[in-house]
This record gives sequence, structure tokens and C-alpha cells, in this order.
Amino acid sequence: MEGLIFLSRVAIGLRVNGIWHTLDCDARTSLLDLLREHLRLTGTKKGCNRGECGACTVLLDGVRVNACMMLAASADGREVTTVEGLARDDRLHPVQQAFIDQDAFQCGFCTAGQIMSAVGCIREGHTSSNEEVREWMSGNICRCSAYPQIAAAVFAAATQGEV
Repeated sequence: MEGLIFLSRVAIGLRVNGIWHTLDCDARTSLLDLLREHLRLTGTKKGCNRGECGACTVLLDGVRVNACMMLAASADGREVTTVEGLARDDRLHPVQQAFIDQDAFQCGFCTAGQIMSAVGCIREGHTSSNEEVREWMSGNICRCSAYPQIAAAVFAAATQGEV
């Protein structure tokens, strides 16, 4: 038995963007890798893969999490929302529209994570001031430094009350 590696597989059932999925994957699979590699939802980005940049932010049962830091098995039976699941029909989510209106992106790599974190931030009620928005969005890094526009987009979306 020396030198043998036993890989454990798990069956996972979860609702992603309103659709129920049943998957079989390696027990070590992160939620991020499940979304990107198994479900082909590539809007959620793999940035640092250490939970430091926020590019992989998704909503788990409505609460924002870094998908790279969570095992997919931990999402079993739960609901995940990615950036692909925000728009309804042909209408962008208010936060997505606010990011466009406020020009809150440059290269776009962090945008999906920023948008998902902004949805969480608004739902949590952390939009009373620019300082509060910046503090509660601080887990999401924008290497292009579009922070003033991102904060403006969060405020604009928060005032719509539809988030």
C-alpha cells in the first residue's frame, strides 16, 4: 500500500443561479473550481486563490464569500449566486447597471467580484457613507484603482432600493 494515494469523491447537490445541480467531484475541490471547471461559470475569477483579492466573491445563501476559500462540499444543499445569475431576462441587475453608469471598471478582471461584493454590501446595509462602503468593500482589490467609481456605483445602486 506504500505510495498509493486515495482520492475521495463526494456527491454534491446545490442550486446555482436558480438551477439545481448534482455533481460528483473530488472532496478537495473548491467552490471556485466547481463553478469554473464543472459548471463552466467563468464570470467568477481565480485571482490570488488565497482569499485575499476578492475576485472570486459569490453569494452563498445571500451572504458574500470567497469561493476560493470554501470547499465545494460545504455548499451542499445551499444556494450560490454568481455574477451570471444577477440579471433577469434582458435587464441587468441594478448593481451591474450602476457599474456601467459610473464607469466602475477598467481592465474588468475584478469587476464580477466587486459587483457580487457590492450586492452583499448593500443588502447588509453598509452604505451610509463613502468610508463605510470602502471599509466593507475592502476585501475586494482593484489593481487599476477604480475605487472612487466603485464606491459611486455602490451608492447609486443602493439608492434604487431594488437590490
